[in-house]
Amino acid sequence: MKKKLFAGAVLSSLALAGAAYGAVTTFHVALAGTYDPAKTFLVGAAWQSGIGCPTHSRIAEYPSQTPTGVYTDPACKTGDTRDKQNTGLILAKTGPITNNAESFVELKDLKGVTPTELGYDIRKPGTDVNDLRGSHCGAGSPMFQLEMQNGDVYDVACNSPVPTVTTGNGWQRLRWSGSTLQGYLNGGGTAQPITGKIKRATIVFQEGQDSGPDNSGLAVLDNIDVNGILVGQGAGN
Repeated sequence: MKKKLFAGAVLSSLALAGAAYGAVTTFHVALAGTYDPAKTFLVGAAWQSGIGCPTHSRIAEYPSQTPTGVYTDPACKTGDTRDKQNTGLILAKTGPITNNAESFVELKDLKGVTPTELGYDIRKPGTDVNDLRGSHCGAGSPMFQLEMQNGDVYDVACNSPVPTVTTGNGWQRLRWSGSTLQGYLNGGGTAQPITGKIKRATIVFQEGQDSGPDNSGLAVLDNIDVNGILVGQGAGN
């Protein structure tokens, strides 16, 4: 740790901001992983370059072998500025939903944060999250799971509660904020406003290929959003 005279002043400012707004959002890492205690090898999670939502990405018009311009999908006019390789996150579950296994991504450094906005970009065409094409977008996957410091757990799934959608050419940007920032509390059947401070936050993928409406059993995500901060790469990218 660097020890400089101004560090205390900076930390004091951050502490005051945290006291005023609940906590300083330092979200910058999203770690992909799997839970597969029976070693079924039917779930997978990974950040991969070249599959994310393009934001000012270089393109080379055929037959050029050098960049000739840039391309941005209208759904992701903004993105993780640290991502230089158009990285995206793939979450997959092969086979049935009843298999005791899931893929996930853990959202780090959110302890003590009060959520005001959640979202991600999903590789899916059209204007409807229930479109049969593209990534799976169901009532259970991909799903934010927010474990709060008081022990409550809120679930916010891809199509339930209904998100606000920004449509692109091959992507949709989904957002839950303001009056739509609601979740299903402790497995309940009615969505309600999310309150409290985060203890642990993940996005889980639990639905298999027997889950509609698309039955793909996988989703490609990018630019995971917590309180307006976008993370579009893994720790090693």
